This record gives sequence, structure tokens and C-alpha cells, in this order.
Amino acid sequence: MSELARRLLAWYRQNGRTLPWRGHPDPYAVWVSEIMLQQTRVETVIPYFERWMMRFPDVADLAAAAEQDVLNLWEGLGYYSRARNLHRAAQIVVEKYGCELPRDVKSLRGLPGIGRYTAGAIASMAFGLDEPTLDGNIRRVFARLFDVREALGTTAAERTLWDLAAENLPIGQAGDYNQALMDLGAAVCTSRNPDCGHCPLNDLCQAYALGVQEARPVRKAKRTVPHYVQAAAVVRRDGRVLLARRPSKGLLGGMWEFPNGRVDGDPAQGLGQALETGYGLRVRVMGPLGIVRHAYTHFRVTVHAFRCEPVRISKNGSLRWVGIDALEDYPMGKVDRQIARGLHDG
Repeated sequence: MSELARRLLAWYRQNGRTLPWRGHPDPYAVWVSEIMLQQTRVETVIPYFERWMMRFPDVADLAAAAEQDVLNLWEGLGYYSRARNLHRAAQIVVEKYGCELPRDVKSLRGLPGIGRYTAGAIASMAFGLDEPTLDGNIRRVFARLFDVREALGTTAAERTLWDLAAENLPIGQAGDYNQALMDLGAAVCTSRNPDCGHCPLNDLCQAYALGVQEARPVRKAKRTVPHYVQAAAVVRRDGRVLLARRPSKGLLGGMWEFPNGRVDGDPAQGLGQALETGYGLRVRVMGPLGIVRHAYTHFRVTVHAFRCEPVRISKNGSLRWVGIDALEDYPMGKVDRQIARGLHDG
């Protein structure tokens, strides 16, 4: 065992985080947690994980669930393709593997939503296999320990980091080792102001020796984030509002929203044309309801919501009239949920 692994495991035994999926007897729990943890902080994930395991305690329960119930429980975690992939993968596990999550990396990677990182995490943590993994924390730790100068996200950096992850893996203790790296990155080797003085590996860290730990990992130059203006219609009739279901693939796939469209100029004037083009829907705009701003991964939006009355509704399978009291049963993104809750408040 390398000195790096020996020290790290000793630190982990004293400082490892207590998390609800650690030590769980069912590999399904590790799988669910790893999917939720993709691009999401641990403290955000914990309550979602606990609610999820109460509602879908095993893979068979998840496979049998309706997609809308799955998305409803996931609402607020974002990156909703993760939930749809997890649902579909559960169905495959039931149909193909007899409700048992496959134990090898190749089979794991054949399931929707499981890539190289997630397969390695599940294999090492749930099944005790000697497999490396790389999440954001581990990438940062290795980039500093070995002074990796290639920018994160590049092919060269990925190759280097995966090689380092494999080379330093302690045989028979990969699960604890991978989790120790994650915890070190979360608690000590943080993105900003790393606590190098309390790091068990500081005298092994090349970036620390050079005084460049704040400059590692190297990141690619940020692109300009575009900003879009949208208008949304809250169309009411007889105590109900009109919702539209988004296509199953793509951003917020399968979620529900108030009919909307991108506009130029005056949002109230642009709304009518956007709705007719997008939904075959004609409305009478009655007045403003509010403005919601939100940042997605690659763009920002400002959404102007308006009270509207229906004039003509073409046949459109994506549209549905929903009672205001039932809106919580329809999974929505953050923008539309904020609009919906404003209706209750009003």
C-alpha cells in the first residue's frame, strides 16, 4: 500500500462523514446516492435520498412506479435526466438481472445514467471491487497532489487523472479509499481556501510544495452565459389552470410547465405569438403576475408570467387542465413551481 493510501485511510477512519447510504446493506442505496450526487452537494442530497428510500425502498418499487411519481420526488434536485435514467435503469435491472444490480463495471455502464465514474463508485463501495473512480472532489485532490497542469475537462487531464486514480488504488480497500478522497476534498482540499495545514497529505502534495494549490486544478476559460427572456401564460378557467408537459427528452424532460415561449421586446406583446406557434393556443393577456429569474447550467432566463384567458385551444396532447389545488402533484422545474406557488399565495 502506498504512503498516500495509508495516510488517507487512517485519516478517513477518524474523520469520515456519516452518511445515510454508507454501510447500507443494499447496493441499490449506493446506486441511488451516486446518481443524486452527480453535480449536487451532499447536504442537498441527504433529505432527498431519505425521502426516496422511504417511497422507493428497493429497485422493484422504483421500476414499478409511474414516471410522474419519480419526477415529483426528484423535483428540486435538478438535472432531471438523472431521474428518468434511474427509473429506466431500474426497469432493466428487474427485467434483465432479476432485481439484482450487476456487480461488474461493464454491465453497470450498460445501464442508463451510469458512466465510468458512477460505475467505479458503485463497484468499489457497494461490491468491494478494486475499481477507481473520479468525482469533482477526487479530481481536485489529485490535481493538487500531483500538480496536474492540464485543464479539467480536457482529454489529456482526464487520462492523467484516471491513471493516477488507478495507480494509487489500495488493493482490497478501494471503497473506503475512494470515499476518503471524496471526504478529503469536501472537508480539507476545498475549491477555495484549502486547509493545507490540516491535510494528512500536505508533505506529499506537489502543488502545496510549489505554493500553487489555489491555482489547481486548472480550469478552462469560462464561456459567456447567454441570457434569454421568456413569457409564460397562466391560463385560468373554472378554478383550473392550463399546463403543458415537456417532451420526455431534453431539458426538464417530462416535467410540467405553464405554456411559454422565448420573446423579444415587450414580453406581453410577444407572448401571444409564442403560444400560437408553440402550442396552437390563443389567449387574451389580462395582466402581469410577476417575474422569475433562474440560472441553468449553460444559460440564464428571465420569465415574465401573465394572467390570461383562453380564446382558442387547439388539440394538443401536451396540454392539460389542472385544478390549482392539484398543482403540487405535477412535477415542475423551479421557475414554474415558483409561479404555481404564487397562485396559492394569491
